[in-house]
Amino acid sequence: MTTDVLRPVRTLNVEIWSDIACPWCYIGKRRFATALADFPHREHVEVTWRAYELSPGTPAGPGIPEIEALARHKGIPRDQVTRMFAQVTGVAAGDGLAYDFDRAIAANTFAAHRLVHLARTTGGAELAERTLEALFSAHFEHGADLGDDETLVRIVGDAGVDADAARGVLAGDAGADAVRADEDEARALGVTGVPFFVVDRRIAVSGAQPAGVFTQLLETAWRDAHPIQTLATADGADGAACVDDSCAV
Repeated sequence: MTTDVLRPVRTLNVEIWSDIACPWCYIGKRRFATALADFPHREHVEVTWRAYELSPGTPAGPGIPEIEALARHKGIPRDQVTRMFAQVTGVAAGDGLAYDFDRAIAANTFAAHRLVHLARTTGGAELAERTLEALFSAHFEHGADLGDDETLVRIVGDAGVDADAARGVLAGDAGADAVRADEDEARALGVTGVPFFVVDRRIAVSGAQPAGVFTQLLETAWRDAHPIQTLATADGADGAACVDDSCAV
């Protein structure tokens, strides 16, 4: 006789590398949230957001219009940049996001990432997620300048982070090592673009995939983490069982 034995439930650890200045990262965040909300084992999934800078060389301090920044960086005409942004805006709208690149400000995101780390260390994963969501929305939907310290304090404060603690972080170097450690880990894993999703450091998906792909990622990782083992009995005989629609007596 054989008996299926289920192993104890184990938490899935999902790490997501993203940059607050990355439009596909916000879209990917929304799609992953959709998949996670429908995942039957979501209470056993732990999500950690990791820092990644697409343009670490961007000067700190007040930013400049996003359209102007990309035109300079890529060396392409502004009207071409506008068309590119229009395409991304249309995709974002399909996921319930109201991008406004006419108002978006390009700024260095290192300080913002440090504040997400503050949120995680003081309020856990839930506060970190709310803080990141607030920063994404402020940047892409409301034209906030994430290069301005007081703007950052207001945004994360509204998300639930202590404003005085946020000012303290921005006044010093707190969280800098944590952000750099995230980026070092990304390089070690071979991450070259974001968003990048890794489950248990074993299964990875790159890019703002459809929600169905993230569902598949979670389901595959869950099955791998919770394999069913078959226990053989001493005599090796199978016990009585029903097969399909047949239950012979």
